[in-house]
Amino acid sequence: MKRSLPVRAFVLGLVLAITSLGAQAAPSQLDSDARAALNALYESSPAAKALGAKAKGILVFPDVRKGALILGAQGGDGVMFQNGKVAGHYSLGGLQIGFEAGAQAFAYAMFFMSDRALADLRADRGFEIGADPNVVFVDAGAAAQVTTTTAQADVYTYVFDQRGLMGGLSLQGTKITRQN
Repeated sequence: MKRSLPVRAFVLGLVLAITSLGAQAAPSQLDSDARAALNALYESSPAAKALGAKAKGILVFPDVRKGALILGAQGGDGVMFQNGKVAGHYSLGGLQIGFEAGAQAFAYAMFFMSDRALADLRADRGFEIGADPNVVFVDAGAAAQVTTTTAQADVYTYVFDQRGLMGGLSLQGTKITRQN
């Protein structure tokens, strides 16, 4: 069976994108990239900045990469900030399956509003999105509706600075683990 050149190019690009998910930046570069991503989010969303002022911790993944063709993967490295200082390094990994195709990169910030949420993140088993605690995904365009007085969730999550194209419908799981 002969495949067309565009299909081969797409599959090759997808394989390269998924295999690059494990590439890690040096900690000092990662810290700098995460701080820059958080500052960019604050500039575009005053609501995020207000949440950041009240958060117990802010976990920023400045460059998450995702690729899929029915089966997909995503991953990236992040930095936990507490009181404006680096408090740890984390990795994010996830798998998805379904009717999905494409590749994209984006930044991801999680605002931990409770001590319980931070304890769950620091647990040996890691933190699984979709399980406890209560996680709210905030659309940057609708972020004005979230204020520090209406914030009731344990964790608020912003996805921003999207690049690339991803489309479809899938089931996915994501896990965040502390790096040693």
